[in-house]
Amino acid sequence: MNTITEFRDPIHGYIFANSNECAIIDTSIFQRLRQIRQLSGTYLTYPGAQHTRFDHSLGSMHLAGIAGDYFLNKNLIDKELRNDLRMSALLHDIGHGPFSHLIEEVMTEKNNITHEDIARKVIHNTEIKDILNLQGHDHKRISELAVGLSKNRSKFVNDLMTGGISVDVMAYLLRDSHFTGVEYGKVDVHRVINSFEIFEDSLALNQAAQYAFEALVISRFEMFRAVYFHRTVRAAEIMLIRSISLADDLLHLTDISDLERYLALTDEVTLEKLSELETSGNSSFIRAKKLAMDYKSRKLLKCVFEKPVHRKDLFLDRIFNQKKFRTSIAHEIAADADVEPEDVYLDVPTTPSVPLTSSHNDLSSIVLVSKEYGNLNFQRIPVTDIPLLSSISGYFNVMRVYTTSEHRNEVERATKKFFDNEEYSK
Repeated sequence: MNTITEFRDPIHGYIFANSNECAIIDTSIFQRLRQIRQLSGTYLTYPGAQHTRFDHSLGSMHLAGIAGDYFLNKNLIDKELRNDLRMSALLHDIGHGPFSHLIEEVMTEKNNITHEDIARKVIHNTEIKDILNLQGHDHKRISELAVGLSKNRSKFVNDLMTGGISVDVMAYLLRDSHFTGVEYGKVDVHRVINSFEIFEDSLALNQAAQYAFEALVISRFEMFRAVYFHRTVRAAEIMLIRSISLADDLLHLTDISDLERYLALTDEVTLEKLSELETSGNSSFIRAKKLAMDYKSRKLLKCVFEKPVHRKDLFLDRIFNQKKFRTSIAHEIAADADVEPEDVYLDVPTTPSVPLTSSHNDLSSIVLVSKEYGNLNFQRIPVTDIPLLSSISGYFNVMRVYTTSEHRNEVERATKKFFDNEEYSK
């Protein structure tokens, strides 16, 4: 590898980087990831969750290297692709902005832009492109592979980068579990990687490692319940999302036309911009500033209602799938509580409980490989035939209503009244 640098990592021990990788790591564009927390405002609930996109990117590169070596030793890839896998994993989060997925929620809603879109833009339009090409990497190939859209390479490498058993998922589960102190994310990733097979150009798993795959998916599910969609974590996140959205017309936080300006935004820089906003009497800007300042002092929104959701209920299914419908309900609750509509927040999860495939489709099946008399036998198993996965497939079925502390009693009463009304489903 021509290793020149080693990073002492609490998750993987030592992570090694060669001169090409270090040239990318040493850029200011990559170094900015040190100032973007992996889990946004989760540290307000789990104080140890201070790890960053920088740490995660190194871990992803490390696991991509392990997987690359595994496939290289089986003569399924060459050294060039093995190096591309490491480089692509290193760069897969280079497009993340401040507060990671939170600002992305606003970007997606306003302009249908994701951090993957921005990653490709960064790789194509900054010094990253020049460094990659000088090293002999094809920057276009790296940008496609980094976001799981490789067309000229085998499809299974997309699965490895962004699918349900990708190095990205494995890397963030291990790291998030460690720094939050939650045990659920401890997955035997080496068992999963060393069980990889290829079937019809897609990733498959050795049948003996089915339990390790199930453990990975269940661990992700439990981490969402315990950490990612924790009610207090979401309170902080809702505040930031709403603040960014309200202030965006003035601060242009989601505008990526000026890439240099966008890449100068970090968590703390953005929070200061929101907290010091010149409101000029504008009600939206006043609210955005207050939300940011309350976030800084940890005066978080209060959850006044939580309801497990059965998706067979057509009314509740509309709540999950129609934002306008959620807004109308929030307004109705606010009117009954005699508060401003902006003081009622109806929150539902939008992340599938079982990770999507690299093509962003629902995971409907997995391919298991067994060996009999020296021959490999491949069997496609529907997820519905795997009891553990079937039981959690769909979405995290919970709905919550939040409000400010001063309106807690009124909104709680109005919300319970609304959802206790048998007529609401009509």
